[in-house]
Amino acid sequence: MKDSSFKWFYRFGLLLLALLCILVFFKVQFLWLPVIYMFLKALLPFFIAAFITYLLHPLIEKTHDKGVPRPLAILLIYIIFFGGIGFGAYKSYPIFVEQVKDLNEQLPHFTNTYRHWVESIHDRTTSLPNGVHEKIEGSIDDVEATLNVWLTKVAEGLKSLITSFLILIIIPFIVFYMLKDFSSIKNATAYVTPKKWHKPGERFLSDVNESLGNYIRGQFFVCLIIGVIATAALWFFHVPYALLLGFIIGVTNIIPYFGPIIGAVPAAIIAATISIKLVITIVIIIFVLQFLEGNVLSPLIVGKSLHIHPLFIMLALLLGGEFGGVLGLILAVPILAVIKISILHIRSYTLKH
Repeated sequence: MKDSSFKWFYRFGLLLLALLCILVFFKVQFLWLPVIYMFLKALLPFFIAAFITYLLHPLIEKTHDKGVPRPLAILLIYIIFFGGIGFGAYKSYPIFVEQVKDLNEQLPHFTNTYRHWVESIHDRTTSLPNGVHEKIEGSIDDVEATLNVWLTKVAEGLKSLITSFLILIIIPFIVFYMLKDFSSIKNATAYVTPKKWHKPGERFLSDVNESLGNYIRGQFFVCLIIGVIATAALWFFHVPYALLLGFIIGVTNIIPYFGPIIGAVPAAIIAATISIKLVITIVIIIFVLQFLEGNVLSPLIVGKSLHIHPLFIMLALLLGGEFGGVLGLILAVPILAVIKISILHIRSYTLKH
């Protein structure tokens, strides 16, 4: 009886000690959080380079399988990828900067137009029954707060991207060495892990690569096509800042279901300051892009690589947006895919044992 009481007291004491350590750990986060932030910032180019390597390596393998020597295949894919990005940036950068500058100069005009809309809505809803007017006002305030948060995050992201330009320059060099020494890196990773993990780990990574790799590569290609088509359509219908807005639509398209709608908001706001006809044109363009992506591009390029029900994807997006904002929306589906594969492997392991 005494032994059981002592064990219970001992375990309870350990639990309290663990909780106390966790509490102290978070109370002194001002000491370790800047160190972790600096460490992650230093590793960011390597994470981006590893992701690009992951995208390009299958292309190199396919090129090599067709009889091209591996060093030449690496050089060829490397030049095509970074040369294409460099050429596109060189051609579009002056137009992009000019449109951003012009948009910044037009912000007071957009702000005045928005205030006029809000005042008009306020005047028209004052005669509505009690509670309705207040709900409309509250909805407007919520939309303003959400837009303010999103715009602040976008501005901070752009500022961070500009200030990190020197760091981003070294990414192509890291990618080159990762592609060149891909087999050596793979062997080194296997060497530092226990042998009993090798076969299960290889099966797990193979399943992740088969499902997630095809999805990511296909999704990026779809985003590129959607961005180009959106830019061309906006330019054809004389929508201001076509390149900038098309770029936003293409980037946000990486978020399933909600991405095109999010990307269309800036275009619709700018179009609304010109004419209702242009707003309708924007809506039609987005519907056509949605139809094209959902019925042609995604089934053809991405396919059903994830094998996850849309309801689970929507739930993951809602949770990702709630906890991680824009980054959470982007990472929600890949994380869900990894969780699904992990559950399947754990289930398979428990059934065997």
